[in-house]
Amino acid sequence: MKYSFRVLMYVIGGSVILSSCSLFGGKNRKPNASNPGQVSTATGLAYNDEDQGGFMVNPYEGQPDAPNMVFIEGGRAVMGSFEEDVMSYRDNIERTVSVASFYMDETEIANVHWLEYMHYLAKDSSQEVYQAALPDTTVWVGKLAFNDPYVEHYLRYPGFRYFPVVGVTWNQASKFAVWRTRAVNIKLAEDAGEEYAESDGRIPLESGIVVPAYRLPTEAEWEYAAQALIGTQWLEELQTHQRIYPWDGHAVRNPYGKQMGYMLANFKRGRGDYAGIAGRLNDGALITSYIYEYPPNDYGLYNMAGNVSEWVQDIYRPMSFQDFDDLNPIRRDGFLDPASGTNSGYNSDHEKNPESFTSLITDRARVYKGGSWKDVAYWMSPGTRRYLDQDSATATIGFRCAMIRAGSNY
Repeated sequence: MKYSFRVLMYVIGGSVILSSCSLFGGKNRKPNASNPGQVSTATGLAYNDEDQGGFMVNPYEGQPDAPNMVFIEGGRAVMGSFEEDVMSYRDNIERTVSVASFYMDETEIANVHWLEYMHYLAKDSSQEVYQAALPDTTVWVGKLAFNDPYVEHYLRYPGFRYFPVVGVTWNQASKFAVWRTRAVNIKLAEDAGEEYAESDGRIPLESGIVVPAYRLPTEAEWEYAAQALIGTQWLEELQTHQRIYPWDGHAVRNPYGKQMGYMLANFKRGRGDYAGIAGRLNDGALITSYIYEYPPNDYGLYNMAGNVSEWVQDIYRPMSFQDFDDLNPIRRDGFLDPASGTNSGYNSDHEKNPESFTSLITDRARVYKGGSWKDVAYWMSPGTRRYLDQDSATATIGFRCAMIRAGSNY
């Protein structure tokens, strides 16, 4: 093959600068994020040259891999509950939205991950910060139930290391994500042989060696990832079916192979029935379970139904579905739907009466998604939604983190 080269020269300040505009096989080689060339296509000034101003364009080979993150290809989806609205909440009516590609934790955050977090807080933070990060182990206490062993053992006993952490509030989960971002990026910088001053509390994003922030997923991201409709496409624009649960079919039992008849998630099967009978403990767990216990959905995510419900970013409003933007929807606050005042139908008096306010529909009420080990199958449908105060914790709510896919337009 014959190659021809065309080199453009710029004379700037008496120096000859070679541009990166070459012809390879007769086609222009255009600059891109991974191959920006040696000079600016806007000014002709050289990159990474102190004599030409010193504007640094660091090597970049794409967003680095982040621990435990799974890529979720975005697209169009119909969000909302496809189950019968047995609670008559009418708070998640079907609507079509588009969700940009992102990353999500393969599993729920486990006890061992939280113990690691507390270890580093004990080393690097004040006692007050450490105490604030402790999960509330008393969430296991029941006045008429003997759950006492879990109070002392569930978080710290080695056998429970890879069970989902519970007893954490929305605020605690959000702070964990901030710490995790810093810990991962420091490690990535060390692996790249780079040192950065963290005077502003972050490693520069411009370096190209760090990942965007870990955070709680939005409600739309969580629901989209749980549905996992990837692979249900027919032709170009059609999907062959929707899903009641994060797997195909209308049943909660595995219809295939040697696992036929076994439950596909950890949930409460019926009144007083958490796991089945001895010798045939069908769903394998009276309480929470191993974070890899059940088959993953089509995105490769484990326990998007059952085990523990999970915190998401959004504050709760019953009518969010009619206010949401249809691209990357989220409700951050009471915009268009305040919790109190003349425009609100809720008249929450939380601000004036925080101890005994009359409505949980406040800007402190956060959505949590998915069924838990203590819920019946209805709540495992991705479209169902519930809410709790951001400073409250239970034995049934955990979380996982998400992350944007930077530099992507889909």
